[in-house]
Amino acid sequence: MRDFEFLEPADVAEASRMLAAHGEDCRAYAGGTALLLALRQRLVAPTHLVSLGRIPALSGVRFDAAAGLRIGALTRHAELAAAPEVLRHYPMLAGMAAHLANPQVRNQGTLGGNLCYADPATDPPTCLLGLDAEVEIASARGTRRLPIGDFFVDYYTTALAPDEILVAVHVPPPAADAIGRYTRFLRTPAEHRPLVNVAVTARRSGGAATAVRVAVGASTPIPARVPRAEALLEGRAVTAELAAAAAAAAADDIFAVSDGRGDEAYRRAMVRVVLRRTLAALFDLPGE
Repeated sequence: MRDFEFLEPADVAEASRMLAAHGEDCRAYAGGTALLLALRQRLVAPTHLVSLGRIPALSGVRFDAAAGLRIGALTRHAELAAAPEVLRHYPMLAGMAAHLANPQVRNQGTLGGNLCYADPATDPPTCLLGLDAEVEIASARGTRRLPIGDFFVDYYTTALAPDEILVAVHVPPPAADAIGRYTRFLRTPAEHRPLVNVAVTARRSGGAATAVRVAVGASTPIPARVPRAEALLEGRAVTAELAAAAAAAAADDIFAVSDGRGDEAYRRAMVRVVLRRTLAALFDLPGE
């Protein structure tokens, strides 16, 4: 590991100016679970690290019935899993955070750091896409909000400009009849990175599913919604046959990747299985 300067800005604007001043030789530092590994393996060799740990605006979990949930970017996964506001109003999100990676990562890694690293094989992006979340991004030039589906651009690539910082994640308030489920599939029990993950949210009223969102990740370069599967489920009572048809449509439509962990055909097959089972559990279908 090479020498670097460790900078500790007091606010977002100062951090932004530091990132802009040092350019490609500078990295933002949050929990450090991914960055420290990259430093040790000499995959990156920055001359400056900008620590975000002393910026109050990046911390805290708050819920408002009208505005929804605001999660500060420095919120650790374990904190998210245990937050009363999340457990009460967003159990799908709390459950995801409680099972992410391993205890060491959950207690040190931050939600903002996870999203900015943009690893395809992780949990929060797909779950948050299912929940229709937005990210709040800031720099010395101002603040903007972006749907989380537009935040991820490609493998390990986000829409952040070099001087921008992810400040918070916003999740809209849940409807009274909202339901949701997040599921991850691990290739082996000892592996902490999902091979497939899916998130399904909907409103369930009068026996029919409406406002359906189906998101698939981990087997794709970035998490993505599957419109054809959503259209099949929208406005209908979900049966085992319909769940199977929607799962097959999703498996066919995703841009599945092939790598050492699984080829395209295997990933499509597992997306079909995992989504069908997720729908069966969410809609209390028999046979699963």
